[in-house]
Amino acid sequence: MRVAQIVAAAAASLLLLTWLWLRGMNTGTHDMDEALQTLDTFAIAESSLHRDVLRARAGMLRNYDPLVQEARSLYEAIDQLRSVADTDAELDAELDLLTRAVREQEHWTEQFKTDNALLQNSLAYFELFSGRLNADDGSEMLSRRISDLAAALLRLSTDTSPEAMAAVDARLANISPDDAHGPHSKLVAALLAHARMVRKLLPETDESVKMLFVLPTVSRWATLRAQWQLRRFAAKKGAEPYRYTLYGVSLLLFGSLMYAGIGWQSRTRILKRRVEIERAIAAISTRFINSRPHEIGPLVQDALAEIAQWMGADRAYFVAVANSSNAYTWCRSGQQFPSGWPDAAPGVAAGLERDADGVIQVHDVSKLANAGASYALRGAGLHGWLCIAGSCKVPLRSVLGFDSVQPGALLAWDEAGLLRMAFDAIANALGRESLETDRERLQENLQRARRMETIGAFASGIAHNFNNIIGAILGYAETAQSHVRPGSRPVESLTEIRRAAERARDLVHQILTFGRRSDARKARVSINSLVMEAKSLLDASLSPYVSVIVRTAEQNTTVVGEAAQLQQVILNVGNNAAQAMDAPGAIEVDVCVQEVEQAAHGEHGTLAPGRHVVILVTDSGRGMDEITLERIFEPFFSTRVGGNGLGLATVREIVLQHSGAVKVRSAPGVGTHFEVWLPCAANIEVPEESHDASGRGSGETVLVLEADRDRLLRHEEILAALGYEPVGFTDTAEAVAACRTTPTRFDAAVLCCHLHGGPALATQAAALRESVPSLPLIVATPSAREITAPFLAGAGISEIIRQPLTSGELAGALASCLLLK
Repeated sequence: MRVAQIVAAAAASLLLLTWLWLRGMNTGTHDMDEALQTLDTFAIAESSLHRDVLRARAGMLRNYDPLVQEARSLYEAIDQLRSVADTDAELDAELDLLTRAVREQEHWTEQFKTDNALLQNSLAYFELFSGRLNADDGSEMLSRRISDLAAALLRLSTDTSPEAMAAVDARLANISPDDAHGPHSKLVAALLAHARMVRKLLPETDESVKMLFVLPTVSRWATLRAQWQLRRFAAKKGAEPYRYTLYGVSLLLFGSLMYAGIGWQSRTRILKRRVEIERAIAAISTRFINSRPHEIGPLVQDALAEIAQWMGADRAYFVAVANSSNAYTWCRSGQQFPSGWPDAAPGVAAGLERDADGVIQVHDVSKLANAGASYALRGAGLHGWLCIAGSCKVPLRSVLGFDSVQPGALLAWDEAGLLRMAFDAIANALGRESLETDRERLQENLQRARRMETIGAFASGIAHNFNNIIGAILGYAETAQSHVRPGSRPVESLTEIRRAAERARDLVHQILTFGRRSDARKARVSINSLVMEAKSLLDASLSPYVSVIVRTAEQNTTVVGEAAQLQQVILNVGNNAAQAMDAPGAIEVDVCVQEVEQAAHGEHGTLAPGRHVVILVTDSGRGMDEITLERIFEPFFSTRVGGNGLGLATVREIVLQHSGAVKVRSAPGVGTHFEVWLPCAANIEVPEESHDASGRGSGETVLVLEADRDRLLRHEEILAALGYEPVGFTDTAEAVAACRTTPTRFDAAVLCCHLHGGPALATQAAALRESVPSLPLIVATPSAREITAPFLAGAGISEIIRQPLTSGELAGALASCLLLK
């Protein structure tokens, strides 16, 4: 990107210089110089015309072609001037005046040519005739009179005044053709005729010449020349700023090139220095990599000494925030660390702003804006300070510091960013021992996880058998409850037995899910009701000196989830809070609804935009430090003797499975504040979860297919208590035969499966569906994980309920099926 910018700047500079040069050189004076030269050509042509007219008048020029050529030159000059003037109105007006004058000049020239031709012809004849008369005629008187006439005409040729003309007239009057002898009278008559013609033409010719010289062509020419000279001067004056600008830009570019050259030379030195520094840091990193864990300490000391000497620092150190007592330090000869330093360096660094590389530079401690940090640094005897504290986006864990005790000791500020590499090298080297410890801990956790996996598989096997016991408890409790008077004390006891059995059934379901690594079945759950139920369980299990205060929300707090898992979250957090309290106190549980405007990403979950139910659990216990707080959600991590470290890990996993997030705030001696965020279900009011049977039947006949006869009897008792007429079968063939015998006998069928679906269930459903296509089928299974949507559609199954059966769930499924039927 920078290369492209440089190329663009160079191109722009070149275009600017070219434009300035063209504007400075192309001032427009070329046309004006051409116009002035044309005006000079015009003046020369006009002078030549005047000269040739005078020569012709004197009889020295007999050929008038030069006059014609000179007149044509005048018109050509005017045409060239018009082409140069272009659209200049003022110049066009002057050229029109000049053209008019040239036309008048042409008129008088033509007039002169005509008169002068006759004049010269008459003069020639006069001279010829006078010579012949003087030679042939012997009259002395006539010769003297002709000579006087010739002298008068000669004077008239130079002076056409009235006196000269009167003298010519007097001489003409003295001569008569009769004065000649014999045949010479005709010559005298011809001579007189030509003399009179000369007398007539001389004034007219001189008048034409005079008119040629008095025409205003010279003034028009002078006016045009002055105007073009003014425009030429203005054009040159207008081009001067461009030339000066070109000169200035050239100087600027020269200075920029000089500055760029110096900068490139400086950057070359910096790059060379950076390469040397990077090589040194790479060598340090290589030594760390090739070293053994017990050799890292001395190598860190050597690295600090090498980097500090390169930096010109007086002291250097690497301090971990978690364990400042185990600091690695180096100082020059004659220098020492004051008391409490560098242990206080992480605290000072935490209060100052870091750049993107985590570098803090303080050139002059006395000018530091942070008064607390300035006081601490001056207390350590520092004039300048350079500290690398890790990226500004992560919490501060360790610092690499360089102290300047003498003013100006730290010289290499431009390469401060390279120290990030040194910081990472030292931090990674020192972290190797911690990584070895973590590896051993992870191996131990892996062994424990394998043991837990074995326990889970074992527990899953036990849960199948335990499920039968729970089913018996639920069945007999519901049967007994239907035979006891409502509102009596036995009814309350039976209700609690049913509730405990249902929770046990949910626990069995979780154990089965854990053993198969599958998700629990989710439904709509009211957090308000769940928290109140959890309170009663906590009140019964916690120590007497710990009380639970619950504040529910007024808004709808329905979420989509598995009630037992969510209750486990509340119980686990509550138990942890109680175990952290060493003195009597209260655990506060608050439920509220919060709106999340935009997606929020945290370390323990991501919150999508929308409404969320928030469960806040606050205790006044001993609290946790930052290191413990970072590990509380790790599996098998526990601060209690005898703790298994699975409570909060389970909380985190359950919340994440429900698309929620967990936030924790804690400090030693202050207590802990947990926040569990769960996305709300659809924004509609949902009634609280009820465990009572509903949707009683009206004598409808229900087919029950159960392989175990004892469980079949309990299922029939539940259906009878619900108002249905049960007909039980332990064999699929018998059930199919009964359906074929009387297809309209049964209103619904309940298929009890204990092997999580599979081919057996598909066979049973297909056989019954073939016998009675319109018969609604209800499947009771310990888990619906293996039952897919295509399987349900192909088998014609209408509802799925959980094993063991409960009257409420069974009644709801039957009511739904019979209503659709």
